[in-house]
Amino acid sequence: MSETEAPQLPHLVFGGELTSLDDVNFKDFNALDIVGIYPNHAEAYDAWRDAAQRTVDNAHMRYFIVHIHRLMDPETDTATDFPEH
Repeated sequence: MSETEAPQLPHLVFGGELTSLDDVNFKDFNALDIVGIYPNHAEAYDAWRDAAQRTVDNAHMRYFIVHIHRLMDPETDTATDFPEH
């Protein structure tokens, strides 16, 4: 990686309709919407926001950002890898 390249910190954005607003159990696990995998939190956040806005009329629809890079290297917790939104 060159000095000008930012490190890749993969993030997964996905969502689905929940059975209840009280917990995270999906109504139909096979119908999850896999939005995509993004190289950093900023791009994942933008994708998450777009997906959430498309489904704003369905209160049971929820989207999530998973920090894949933390699963790939649990020894390195980079809590400061993204700006607060």
